[in-house]
Amino acid sequence: MSWERAILTDSGGYQVFSLSDLRKVREEGVEFRSHLDGALHFLSPETATAAQIALGADVIMAFDECTEFPAGREHARQSMEMTARWAERCKRYFEEHGQEVPWQDVSRFKFHVSSGETNSGNVKRETRNDFQALFGIVQGGMFADLRRESAERTVEIGFPGYAIGGLSVGEPRTLTREMVEATLPHLPQDQPRYLMGVGTPDEIVEYAALGIDMMDCVLPTRAARHGLLYTSEGKLAIKNARFAQDAGPLDPRCGCRVCARYSRAYLRHLYSSNETLAGVLNTIHNLAFYLDTMRQVRQSIKLGHLEALLSEVRSHSLNSSAQGEDPA
Repeated sequence: MSWERAILTDSGGYQVFSLSDLRKVREEGVEFRSHLDGALHFLSPETATAAQIALGADVIMAFDECTEFPAGREHARQSMEMTARWAERCKRYFEEHGQEVPWQDVSRFKFHVSSGETNSGNVKRETRNDFQALFGIVQGGMFADLRRESAERTVEIGFPGYAIGGLSVGEPRTLTREMVEATLPHLPQDQPRYLMGVGTPDEIVEYAALGIDMMDCVLPTRAARHGLLYTSEGKLAIKNARFAQDAGPLDPRCGCRVCARYSRAYLRHLYSSNETLAGVLNTIHNLAFYLDTMRQVRQSIKLGHLEALLSEVRSHSLNSSAQGEDPA
């Protein structure tokens, strides 16, 4: 891909979860039909790990079963236990076949976690595959004790980093935070802790303050396609008529190339006209805003000002809600 920065791949557990009507889950793995042509496929912990090794990603994820919401306790327990067994199989396969990456060189991404680590600049260099990292995933549904048990079992298996999965699947955000808080104390502070599928800019700051090191989410790109833009003044729905004659930049405090060149009126025109360029420019800005948010988080951690940043971001979020700037 000629991408000179970190690459993280998912195992396919969440993607299989999203095909709930087209899948069959059993101990060996998951059989599912393509939503495109109906072709039958089979994905197991071994094949999912093999595919990620072949891609040469810096961080690859263990194959897991993402528990739906709502789910009963017994189902959540069975799903969590299967995820633990699959994690063991993923690790065993990775240890036996990790050197079979087809590329001569793969990347190394050096992690600097927030706990006790002041150097937050990530370093990337070319090396052998000794540094491709397999992360385990914690499941357990919306049950704090199952989350704790899953975390302890996953740590016992042993991975260089740990993810909290199975969240942002339809549950209230307060419940998401409750599950994160129930899980974090049982994960090592000196290894990367990755919250999957989260979140908004204010959630990123909030979870970083709790001790999360990594997050991922489709929100900045999905929201961009729907005309929802994140700014230093809060969320902004570019389709609103009040921007039709607004010659100002999208975000006066943003240094991205979209804000430097295009007006709110022009961005609204593109979106209202269903121009493909609208989604492109909106995406560029939202990604730039997310990256700026993460830079602010790292700088605030260094200076010990993370709580102040969190208060600022929360105020912008409340301002957006008051103006009704929600996704279409």
